[in-house]
Amino acid sequence: MKEIFTNGQVVLFQGDSITDCGRNRDDITSLSEGYPGVVAKMFHLLFPKTEVTFVNKGISGNRVRDLLDRYDEDFKKINPDFVSILIGVNDTWRRYDSNDVTTSEMYENSYRTLLEKIKKDMPNCKIMIIEPFLLNSLPDRAAWREDLDPKILVARKLAKEYADYYLPMDGIFAKLEVEQYTNVELAEDGVHPSAIGHSIIAQEYIKALS
Repeated sequence: MKEIFTNGQVVLFQGDSITDCGRNRDDITSLSEGYPGVVAKMFHLLFPKTEVTFVNKGISGNRVRDLLDRYDEDFKKINPDFVSILIGVNDTWRRYDSNDVTTSEMYENSYRTLLEKIKKDMPNCKIMIIEPFLLNSLPDRAAWREDLDPKILVARKLAKEYADYYLPMDGIFAKLEVEQYTNVELAEDGVHPSAIGHSIIAQEYIKALS
């Protein structure tokens, strides 16, 4: 397997609670037990002599506009060589629990602005976009598709324009829930992955890079 990061590089994980996953926000080295921590462990096992700094700046509850609001502190200041972004499910969720709608156009505009900033300020930074996903683990989740599916299409559109790597996690999880797992085994509430779900994201992450 080819080396996917090199000595001295900084890898940044960005997103919402799926990325945050209970990390210690007072500790810059805290990656969580979610997919960021699993990716780092897998990398260190595969390439033990390569010194790479992994940073997790996911924040629970965030929407794409929140990533844009904290761009200077949590993107530009870190100045990563590689950034992965998983964002979008809260842009849908707030419509259903708070009547706070983020339209697909708003989602695209904020996401595009974020990506443009990364390209301008960190032109050598590689970008991975991870599409938002949803499993039908609870009865009301199917209704969310009306709102989330267009946002997934936006993520795919922007990935074609800006990303070096793309993880189609909604499709990957859909395939796995047909062939191998139940919805609940992958994400009990349809949104937050189980340990199995996080390990699958991490495996796909490493696979895409290698």
